Amino acid sequence: MSDGLVEILDGNTFVVSDSRGDIEASLTDPTGLFSFDTRFLSKWILTLDGERLNPLSVDDLQYFEARFFLVPGTGTVYVDAKLSVIRRRAVGDGFHEELTLLNHDEKPVDIVVRVEAASDFADLFEVKDALQKKGSYSTQVDESSLRLVYERATYRRETAISASASATFDESGVTLLAHIEPHGSWTTDLDVVTAAGAGGTYTKPKYGGKGRRARPNMERSLDKWIEDAPRVESDWEPLKKTYQRSLVDLAALRFAPPVMGGQSLPAAGLPWFMTMFGRDSIFTSLQALPFTSELAATTLLALGDWQGSRLDDFRDEDPGRILHEMRYGEMTAFEERPHSPYYGAADATMLYVVLLDEYERWSGDRKLVRSLEQQARAALAWIDEYADLLGNGYVSYERRNKETGLENQCWKDSWDSISYRNGEIPGFPRATCELQGYAYDAKVRGARLARLVWKDPAYAERLENEAADLKRRFNRDFWVEDGEYFALALDNEGRQVDALASNNGHLLWSGIVDKSKAKAVVGNLMGPRLFSGWGIRTLAEGEGRYNPIGYHVGTVWPFDSSFVAWGLRRYGFKDEAAQIAAGILDAAECFNGRLPEAFGGYARTVTKYPVQYPTACSPQAWSTGAPLLLLRTLLGLEPLGEHLVIDPALPQGIGRLEVLDIPGRWGKIDAFGRGRAHVGRPGSRRQLGLVEEIMPKRKGKKARVTA
Repeated sequence: MSDGLVEILDGNTFVVSDSRGDIEASLTDPTGLFSFDTRFLSKWILTLDGERLNPLSVDDLQYFEARFFLVPGTGTVYVDAKLSVIRRRAVGDGFHEELTLLNHDEKPVDIVVRVEAASDFADLFEVKDALQKKGSYSTQVDESSLRLVYERATYRRETAISASASATFDESGVTLLAHIEPHGSWTTDLDVVTAAGAGGTYTKPKYGGKGRRARPNMERSLDKWIEDAPRVESDWEPLKKTYQRSLVDLAALRFAPPVMGGQSLPAAGLPWFMTMFGRDSIFTSLQALPFTSELAATTLLALGDWQGSRLDDFRDEDPGRILHEMRYGEMTAFEERPHSPYYGAADATMLYVVLLDEYERWSGDRKLVRSLEQQARAALAWIDEYADLLGNGYVSYERRNKETGLENQCWKDSWDSISYRNGEIPGFPRATCELQGYAYDAKVRGARLARLVWKDPAYAERLENEAADLKRRFNRDFWVEDGEYFALALDNEGRQVDALASNNGHLLWSGIVDKSKAKAVVGNLMGPRLFSGWGIRTLAEGEGRYNPIGYHVGTVWPFDSSFVAWGLRRYGFKDEAAQIAAGILDAAECFNGRLPEAFGGYARTVTKYPVQYPTACSPQAWSTGAPLLLLRTLLGLEPLGEHLVIDPALPQGIGRLEVLDIPGRWGKIDAFGRGRAHVGRPGSRRQLGLVEEIMPKRKGKKARVTA
């Protein structure tokens, strides 16, 4: 819950209501029942004898289920109601609501139960941008249901509402009459079912004596998801709670694209991004690999299926390019938005190859890697054939769709995220620094796959030579001598966009940084301008556009900090990585285990708690994945052939950390880290662990190792 709102979700279907369970949406308000980028219900208001209800409490039962405890208004400051209401709601193909009225009086009562219902069928882009509809509305009423319909040419969306008890339906809702004996109860089931396409697919639910639950397999699916995941044990209890919250939120964000036969990948985040995003799905899959490989496998297959195959300016598509975003709403259907899919991301294509290699390193699944060889080769070819817009050997971006395409096509995609020190904005094309790191990493990893899996040593050697040349040029052209860090970008004239930003940490993760420069880069990352004490700021304090609550110009993004920490580990800076991990995990405790998309970049010395960013998505996939990657970083988990290397370095305050049943090509392994606990947080300590290389004696058996 956030801002008094209650959210339940399952993949890209979600319901956002107030604390009474009511929905009363405006065109710009992201409340309602949403599915496949359409709002199927914009009004759902419960009254008893014409009165709205007051909330007592809300039970957050599961990510897909909530329960509301309500009473009628009493007219005084004291609640002494003779009637109470329990509203239990579960999301599925729409949602199912069990409504129970409890009579606490010694007299029988007769109550008129009314639910007002309506739908604006707004496209999610229309909700974000306050746009008006162009189609027509109709309602269909019969004795058993109310159907709300929206049509525009061949595009049709429908919401059907039905009840288990005897009910009267009209064009604006449903009315039920409840007779309740003294100290008795009355219950009905309400179903809201969504349908898309010509004619809809609605079938009235059948009820048994106990009603019907939407998607009854969801609870079993969640139980299995958690049971299959590694177990985390620690003497710091909040870490265990954060891990559990991350597992549940990842389960909630699983989205099965229609073409994937029920296999799931991570949707990006609630409420605006409950769909497939190339960059977000890849980053989240990377974070989750030590805990589950199934998200990565589906992400690779789905993105490979939708890989670009032509030049299309409207969609910013090129051959070999990996999509940015896939949408299913009305504006996409009528090509008022290019997201069918849209390819305007300059990083996803290279990150696709990075994920493919990392997936093989963990899983050993060479069959999938062989099946995606052509997609990987096309992605690697895209780097030099289509992404070098300035002909200078660097990946850069400029949208070809000037009306509805994205201006900034890196992960910091807001309009002002790329700037010089003085705050001025460069022109296009822009070659941001982390794109060059991803290109380098993709070529190095592509070479590994070419040599070991695809059996093409000549191609591997070519990629290695290209990577070495890119690294040499990059360390010369992007290095800011007077600050000893890498420029945020090169502009369209090849000049350095010289602001100091968190992107430097992604460069460490990619491996493109010369070792001779790493210490200076780390010094900047861990200095007071970038490290807030909670995490790494997106833009350094003191830069022209720095704003601690600016979307990409000073806030802390947990996902960003998790990859910075991974980069620090890659270059041997274990203690600094542990310090970042401690800050982010402390922040997670303040957010009850659920890290938001971003939070304020205020220094920890001036704020007791991390400052909330007002419009952050939550849950958000790569923020949910951040604690998983930080656990990997703290324990120093790295696959090496058929082995798993464990090299723990724990921060102050964590005396014991265990991750049990880590899955991989080795079967399952337990990893342990020991530190020195103390009373009170935060802090960091220079606790170095021993390096242990582990291999189980037999496939499928576990090795237990303490480091």
